[in-house]
This record gives sequence, structure tokens and C-alpha cells, in this order.
Amino acid sequence: MADNPIADAVREALARVEIPGGEHLSGYAGLSDIIVTPSAVAFAISVEPGMEGAFGPVRAAATEAAEAVAEGRKIMVSLTADRAPASAGKGGAAPQQRQPPAQKSAVKGIRHIIAVASGKGGVGKSTCAVNLALALQAEGLKVGVLDADLYGPSVPKLLGLEGKPAVRDDGIFVAHEAYGLKAISIGSMLEKDQAVVWRGPMATSALRQLLRETDWGELDVLIVDLPPGTGDIQISLCQQVELSGAVIVSTPQDLALIDAKKALDMFRRLQIRIFGLVENMSYFIAPDTGNRYDIFGHGGAKTAAGELGLEFLGEVPLHMSIREQSDAGAPVVASAPDGPEAKAFKAVAQKMLADTPALRR
Repeated sequence: MADNPIADAVREALARVEIPGGEHLSGYAGLSDIIVTPSAVAFAISVEPGMEGAFGPVRAAATEAAEAVAEGRKIMVSLTADRAPASAGKGGAAPQQRQPPAQKSAVKGIRHIIAVASGKGGVGKSTCAVNLALALQAEGLKVGVLDADLYGPSVPKLLGLEGKPAVRDDGIFVAHEAYGLKAISIGSMLEKDQAVVWRGPMATSALRQLLRETDWGELDVLIVDLPPGTGDIQISLCQQVELSGAVIVSTPQDLALIDAKKALDMFRRLQIRIFGLVENMSYFIAPDTGNRYDIFGHGGAKTAAGELGLEFLGEVPLHMSIREQSDAGAPVVASAPDGPEAKAFKAVAQKMLADTPALRR
């Protein structure tokens, strides 16, 4: 980040970190921009394929050097290697063999991880993720929320989180707590209106650290609010951990369903179970007349679920209270647990638990 004294101090500290070949990291072409937030410093080191092992000590030394000048911020350093495309054709170099994916491993203290995804933005995925987490908690489960939508984090707003997360002496984040949920989000570490301008490797490294370097305690379920689409963050999560499954959120209209089907295809390609589809903004009941309006159409997600061989998990209405309570940091399942909107989210959670009893202890 230009003209930032912390970034300048980190780069100066990296001038004392030696890399293979005898040069220093600060002048290395594979060093990314240094990103500084109120509670974190992040940068990436890109190396040639096969050099990851040689640069492992460099990453450790860079982390230590940055910690010394970061004024208490958490250091997030990713080490990445872009793989060159295989050569084809007579006389060309032998094609590189496909590297096996990294072995999946459990996250300490977490029994089940459930992704909440959508093919496109604007369908209320984050609102559904937070209220689904609260609905599962209402069923007696211990639940957390990981905001993996790094470019558009919404969980701090939805849960009313204030301040940056604490960091223990060993560099582990202490998760926020709200309404009984554990929660972590990059949004809590940013300045107001600060954008996250990270390339894929930096974002996937940040996801790994938020997931694995947070003290979650003991959770039955971790809900992961994914960004819209089918990009690096989604693939990285599926390759890192064993997901118990995914929930796909869509609105009823055809445009949203086209993209929801792409998210479904991604999970199927990655061999991730789909719990089912949720139709958000399914209908609107006018508060003055009680008349029902299908503003975005109705039943599209249910029809699509039937055609695709998926469970239809339920309908969530379009209602002002959901928007108002979300903006106020008081999601409806917590603030109005007996209202019809909260009951819609609870019905989704109950169907998931009925279909998958193993989610319970």
C-alpha cells in the first residue's frame, strides 16, 4: 500500500530477509504489494513451481521480520507457485504431470463445515447464512460463522460486530461472539470503506488463516458464507477441508437460477454434497392489505430443485423486517424468533437436520 508507514517499515524489514540465490526479499520480483489494515499486514511471495520447499524458511523469516515492525498487527504471508501450462506437440517439452491436490485436514474443534453459496450476488446469501446459523443454534447446536466473502464482507454488519478481533500471543485470532455465535470476518479488520484488493493467491491464503488460525472453541457446525460465483475462494475451501455439504441460495427468477446452477455444477465437480436449494425473496405480503405479491416470480427454485434431483429446503419471504433487522445488526432469528420470517429460516434448518441427523451429536 503506497504511502503507508507500516508498509514501508515492513518492506524495509524484508530487506534483511535473504532468499535462495543470496538476494533479499524486498527486491524480489515475486513479492506482492504489502497490504495494511488496522489489525493485519498481508503480502504474498510467488515462486517458481518446485521452489516452495526452498522458500519455506523465507516465509517464516519474513513473518518474523514483519511482526517486529507491524505494531501488533497479525501477519498473513502466503507462499504460492503458479504452475506453467503443459507443452504439447511433437518435439515439445514433456508435459508436466498434474500435481495431486493438497490433502484435506480437519479444523480443530469443528465437527461439520457447511458452505452457503450462490451463483450471483444480490440474492441475500449472507443474510441467509447468518440466519441459518442462528436457526441451527436454536436447535441446540454450537455454531460459528466464517465470512469467506473477502471482497464484500457482510457478517460484521449483519451481526453488529464492533472492533477488530483480538489476537493471542501465539498469533491466533479470538473469534467475535454475537447472539451465541462465534464469528470471524476480514471486514472487522478493515478501515471504513476500505476495499480488499487482493489477487487470488492472497485471498486464498487469507481464507486459510481465518479458518485455521482462529480459536473456534468446540463447534458442532461452522457456516461458511462464500462469495458469489465459482472462483478461487470456493475451490480453495473445497480442497482444504471435508465439507459436510453446501446450501445454495437463489431468488425465484430465471436469471438467478441460471447462476445458481453454475454453483451447483461446481460443487458436483468437486464432489461436495448439496443439502439443497433455498428460495430467498420468494414472495411479499403487503403489510397494509395482506395481499401476496410474487415480485420475482415464485417457485422457480423449487422447480429447479426437482429438475436437478435436489432437496428444496424452503421459501424465505421478502419482508421489510428482514432488511431492517439485518441493517441493524439484529438478524430476525435472534431478534424476532417467533415471527414468520424467523420460522422460515428455522424450517430450513429443521429440514437439514431431519435429512442429515449426523449434524447433531
